[in-house]
Amino acid sequence: MAAVGSVDVELLVIGWLQARLGDDARVRDELDNRLLEELPTVQVEVVGGGDDGFRLDRALVDINVYAATRAETVALAARVHGFLLTELRGSVTDVAVVGFVATIARPTARPYENTALRRVGGTYQLFIHPVS
Repeated sequence: MAAVGSVDVELLVIGWLQARLGDDARVRDELDNRLLEELPTVQVEVVGGGDDGFRLDRALVDINVYAATRAETVALAARVHGFLLTELRGSVTDVAVVGFVATIARPTARPYENTALRRVGGTYQLFIHPVS
């Protein structure tokens, strides 16, 4: 039986979102100096959470969307938000079961030091446990 923390939540969400967004956006965990050349980009980061000490990971996940315009950023963030709440919740992958997804902070505009792009971000709580 796999222990809590055996599922890399960031990699799971990145792969899952990339499969849904396809060529519409890059999904990744870290940003680099080429961000302006790689828009739109969706950044996924685990920012905290808890666990039951056994199998259940209750991860807090920050998802930031970067794009050239506010309208494009808001639209992509809304798509991601919808995917998480309607398709990720209750899903089963090769490595994990996602039993619960909730919005902690809905997608809103967030400041970013580069004024050539826009950022919209939200925070979600995911309850995930390994398949086996």
